[in-house]
Amino acid sequence: VQLQASGGGSVQAGDSLRLSCRASGGALRPYHVGWFRQAPGKGRELVADVNRSGIATNYRDSVKGRFTISRDNANNRAYLQMNSLKPEDTAVYYCAASTRVSGRYWPQDYNYWGKGTLVTVSS
Repeated sequence: VQLQASGGGSVQAGDSLRLSCRASGGALRPYHVGWFRQAPGKGRELVADVNRSGIATNYRDSVKGRFTISRDNANNRAYLQMNSLKPEDTAVYYCAASTRVSGRYWPQDYNYWGKGTLVTVSS
């Protein structure tokens, strides 16, 4: 399966963005999906993830209450709604898909990656 993330941009602090991840070459349904980000000079970190059905979600503490992950299996898409953006959210954001049934926290736990989309938040 191929993944393509889109929806990034340059915004002001407090603004919102909605990232989209489109799967092609196969269905998204079989995969656990995660959104990662990588800021300049830093490692890639998991922002949020969602299980195959879309029911169970997890968020890193710094985005809880501001970001919402969701998926639309019928249309092979996943989303990351980002509200109340902060300058520290500035990073390249990646969507990824995992075949693992547990332990999906680290980048190496994910099998498929899309090219990232840049989010820049200015104060």
